[in-house]
This record gives sequence, C-alpha cells and structure tokens, in this order.
Amino acid sequence: MLKVNIVGIGPGNENSMTKEAVQAIEQSACLIGDKRVVAPFENTGKSILHSSCVKDIKDYLKNYRKDYDENRKNSAETMEVSILVSGDVGFYSLAKSFLDDDESIGEIKLRCGISSLQYFCSKLKTSWDDVITVSLHGRDSSILDKVMNNHKVFVLTGGKNTPQDICKELNEYGLDVQVSVGENLSYSEEKITTDSAENIAKMVFASLSVMLIINHNPISKQVITHGLPDNLFIRGDVPMTKQEIRSISLSNLQLNSTDIIYDIGAGTGSVAVEIALQARGGIVYAVEKELDALELIKKNKEKFGTANLIIIPSDAPGGLEELPIPDKVFIGGNGGNLCSILDVVFGKNPDVRIVINAITLETLHDTVDYFRHKPEIDIEIVNITVSKAKKVGTNNLMFGQNPVTIITAQRNVQSIK
Repeated sequence: MLKVNIVGIGPGNENSMTKEAVQAIEQSACLIGDKRVVAPFENTGKSILHSSCVKDIKDYLKNYRKDYDENRKNSAETMEVSILVSGDVGFYSLAKSFLDDDESIGEIKLRCGISSLQYFCSKLKTSWDDVITVSLHGRDSSILDKVMNNHKVFVLTGGKNTPQDICKELNEYGLDVQVSVGENLSYSEEKITTDSAENIAKMVFASLSVMLIINHNPISKQVITHGLPDNLFIRGDVPMTKQEIRSISLSNLQLNSTDIIYDIGAGTGSVAVEIALQARGGIVYAVEKELDALELIKKNKEKFGTANLIIIPSDAPGGLEELPIPDKVFIGGNGGNLCSILDVVFGKNPDVRIVINAITLETLHDTVDYFRHKPEIDIEIVNITVSKAKKVGTNNLMFGQNPVTIITAQRNVQSIK
C-alpha cells in the first residue's frame, strides 16, 4: 500500500518542524515540493520531485503507485511518500486539493506544522484567535475592506503584492494603522519591522514576507446606520443632503449588500458614502460634474475609507452610458435632465429601484409628469419637512429646513409578470 503524507514543515527552519513531520520525512522514500521546502533534504538519498503543481504531483503519484503495486503484488509492505508544504497543511497550502481526492494516489495522511500566522504572532507577542487572514500570493485583489472592518488582519504577500505597495494603498485612504512585516521567518536573516503604514510604504521588503495590520478603530466597532450626522462629512459651499432626508432616502432604496448603485448629482458625496458603507460588497458610482463638488466627494471617500465608491466626473445622462447596469439609483440633482436620465436608467434595467429627492417644484412636476405616462411603474411620494432645535440664549427654538419631496419608483409586480 502507498501512503501519501502531506507534511507541514513550518516557517522554514528545520528546528521549527514537529517530531511527527520529521518522522514522516524520515520514513518516506520520495519527497515532493518546491525547491525551497525540499532543499534541506536534498542529500538524504531519497527520490526528489521539485513541483508545487497539483496536477503534476497527482500524475506523478498515480504512476508511482502503479509501479509500486506492480513490483509488490504479493507484499503487504507500506511505502510512504511525503508532499512537503511550508507552514501548516491547513493554512493556504495545496493540501486542500488532495483532501477530496479518491484513493487513486494512495492513502492520504495530514501532518500538521506551525503556520506563519502562529510563528509571526508569537514573535509579536499577540494572540491569533482574533485575526482575519488573507493570502495575496498569486492573487490580484485589495485588502482595504478587511483592514477597515477588522482589528487584526494577517496577510501573506507575494508577487506584485508587496508590503510597501499594500501600505501605499492603506495610506492613500488615510487609514491610521500599525503594520508589522516579517521577512524570512525562522531563518538566520529573519527581520521584523513595525511602523505606521505611511512609513512602511517607503521601505523595501523581501519577497518572503508576511504582515500583521492592526486597526484600532475598525468600522465593525462603529455604528453604521441610515443618516450619519451632518458634521461627520467634509463640507464646502456645495449643497448637501441633510441627515434626516438621507436616512429616509436610503431606507427607501432598500439596499442589498452587493448592489450596483448610481448616485446622480452626488454633491458632497454624503449619500454616496452612506450607500457605500451599507453595500460593502457592491459598487457605488457617484456622478457629478462640478469641480468643487468632485473634490469634496474625493475627500469624504478618503475620510470614510469607502473603496467601493467610484467617482464619475461627468454630467448625466452622458456619464451613465458606460456604467454597468444599476440595481438602485439615487437622484439628488439632475441639471434639468431628469426625463432623459430616467430614460437611460430604465433602459439599462426596467426593474431598477429609484429614489428621487425633489427640492424644487419644477423637479417634482417633471417627476410626476414623467411617471404619469408609465403606468407599469409604481411611485410613492412623501413630503418631508424637518425642524431642528437650536439654542438661543437660555432657550431652545425650532428652526425649519426646506421641505423635500422624496419620490420612490419601481416597476409594479403585475408588469414584471
């Protein structure tokens, strides 16, 4: 019988291997793995296959077993082969590619090792049961969302995803995080650097690096609800949708976490930012033509760390043509092009849900008149007048804001059928 061990050899140094791993390697006739993990065992007299390709390894083992079975047809002897992986077998290793395999390559046994997460956190004297783990080795993706939402994030770097480049992105979004980078863990040239993301972004690190990012103020600890206080947003002379109107408008949008949303006439970006915070798995397109407003949207995007908010510097409907099909649309400003905007939006998705804020009577008239000719679309119209108390001397007086009409529109169920 052929027994296939998948052995976690730890961070790299032989001294960090478990006794079980050492024993499995000693009892194996053949060792398989990439050159770095197999290197310490090159002169042991065992057969060596340098490969980390799952398909190649499986093909090799099937042939190896076939030859073994033919030569020992009447033998009960067990032959062992070991596939060596860095770290632990259950932590971003190729072991998972063999777990659901049939027994055509032999009986599979897992031999655990010390993962880079365990080793690095122990060096930093911090726990690892509360760490979110991410592998960017061979992957092209961003960790921004995970860092913003969690206290501790561990990252396996690789390729073009270097610690310095990752920190450049974190720094661009103004994330005040502490970053520790571990290079060549467990080797004699091991080096651990702890600094701010801003400073780490200016350094250069070895390709064999890991990171632990500490965010002391993650979004997961913040209250995210409809209608964030107005004073949280960076404001200029650009009109901003007020807190209470934002709250009702976002509630009416009925957001899903993966929605594609347009914010047309985005102004300061207050609505777009709130939508982006709610629909973390989606994308928000903030469409705005005014230069001063575009600058405010950018600043608020950076302040709130909403990487899923994309700014479109254009008027509407012109800037909508190349955008993906929307699930939801908020219209806070239309530049007199409301009807043509609605035509484009419904042309992209007849079932889109739209919320319009009408401050002027003209916008309200145009909206009602447009939908008068669309019997397949249900509309809800609510007029909101908000009054807030202000301290005047020793008294509190109520001051009214401009009334806003909120129109919600979506194709009715009968039309969908």
